Parts: sequence; C-alpha cells; structure tokens
Amino acid sequence: MRVRRNPLPRRLVDILCYLVIGVFLPIVFIFEIIVVLPAIHEPGGFLHTFTFLMAMFLLFNIKGNMLACMMIDTSVDQRVKAPPEGDAARLDWRHCTTCDRLAPPRSWHCKVCGVCILKRDHHCLFTGCCIGHENHRYFMLFTMYLFIGSVYALSYNSVFMWILNADVYCNWLTALKVACPIFMLVIGSFWTNLQLLFYSLNILALLYSVVILVYHVPIVLRGEVCAESGKQHKYNNGLYANLRSVFGQRMHIAWLSPLIRSELPGDGYTWSTSSGESKKRN
Repeated sequence: MRVRRNPLPRRLVDILCYLVIGVFLPIVFIFEIIVVLPAIHEPGGFLHTFTFLMAMFLLFNIKGNMLACMMIDTSVDQRVKAPPEGDAARLDWRHCTTCDRLAPPRSWHCKVCGVCILKRDHHCLFTGCCIGHENHRYFMLFTMYLFIGSVYALSYNSVFMWILNADVYCNWLTALKVACPIFMLVIGSFWTNLQLLFYSLNILALLYSVVILVYHVPIVLRGEVCAESGKQHKYNNGLYANLRSVFGQRMHIAWLSPLIRSELPGDGYTWSTSSGESKKRN
C-alpha cells in the first residue's frame, strides 16, 4: 500500500471543507465531553462511562478512516502494472490525453490530484483527495461513522439545549441565529453562540453524511463507481462480491477499525466481470 507524498488538501474549497471535520470535530468533541455529557449523566456512572467510551470509539473511527483516505495513494502506477501487449488485451484500457499514456479499466484522470486514479469514484472535498480502489473502504466507513456520531451528538445537544437550558435557547432569536449564523457575531453572549455554532456544525455533518450515504451505498451495492452509475456496465458480480471489492476479504471485521488489514480481492488494474470472465494478467 503506497502513501501519498502530499496528503493535505490543495484547493481552497477542499481546505475549508476539511477544516469542518478535521479541525472543528475534535474541538466539538472536547466540548461535548466536558460540558454536555456531565450535564446529562452523572460523572462516574454507567451511562456516563458508556457514552464516553462510545464517543471515543466513534471519534477514532471518524478521524482514522478520514486520515486513511487522505494518506493512501490510489493512483495508477505504471511500475506496478504495465499496459498489456496486444490490442485484444488492451481492449478496456484507455489513452489518457493529460498523462499521455494508457490508463487501466475503470480509471479516470483527476485534474485536482493531477493523476489517473484506479477505479476512481469521485474527488472528496472533505478529504481533499480522490476516492478510488485503495481507499474506497475508508471513505464509506468514514461517512458511516460520521453519520452515527452526528446522530449521537445531536441527540445529546438537543437535550442539553432544548430541555436542560430551554430558558436560554427556546426563543425566536435562537432560530434566527441557527438559520443565519452571521447573527452570532453581533447578537448574544459568546458562550451561547458557541453552543449554537457547534449545534449548527452538528446538523451540517449529519446532512452531509446522510446525502453521501443515500447516494453512495446503492452504488457500492451494485458494484459501480460514480461514473458508471445509471449506465450499462459489466462489473456487478453480486452483493457479496461487490462488498468484498470495497471492504476486502475481512469485511466482516474491517468496519471495527481502520487499523484492521483487509486485503482487496483485485489489484485495481484487472477486473472480474458479471459474465464470469476475468481479464488475464500478463
């Protein structure tokens, strides 16, 4: 598994999106543990300990899978697999006009990353890199844990704001500031606006994860990438094989941690087809 030389986001929009998850998430987590959690569960009790451990597990998987997406190089490497000889063997290989070389099946060039990506799915704004053959698993698990963590945090934040501190937050001014965060700069106290800012970021993370999961889960189940969605293709090998091509041979436990090694069944250069045919390696 190769590591990217420069895993940091390059475009301004990528940097801003990365900051929402990469920087603000740990800050919000600290606030939740120090302020929100003790206000709802008595410190030292079972629910307090269980919730703290669950939050640590979720944060570890969100950040771990996100960093894996950014660190793993999933670009085409001609030194690993050279184009096959003969026109018949190169049937699904395409010429990339930008790289001026043959690209493997299901690989596309990314203008932002500047390389061809193996089984390119899309360029992710929040990780600042392309999602492809090697890091597709980590992107899907990052999104799944972000969704679970957002629901978890939103439930506790809602109790903290709308029940325990209803006299402070249950008013039309709060609704105005949530709908238009610019008012947080000029109206209200710093502490109240800070909680509202974290609440707004929580909602934003939940909406992002829901949209991504609703769009990408069916694509994964059908054995597709975004460029193949809604089109005729020959890479749908059944539910089990499709999931294994993303989450690897140990997919039954790979979801527990980004540190668990789960070898992918293919190399990203040759693909099994739904007709049962396989591209032979040279």
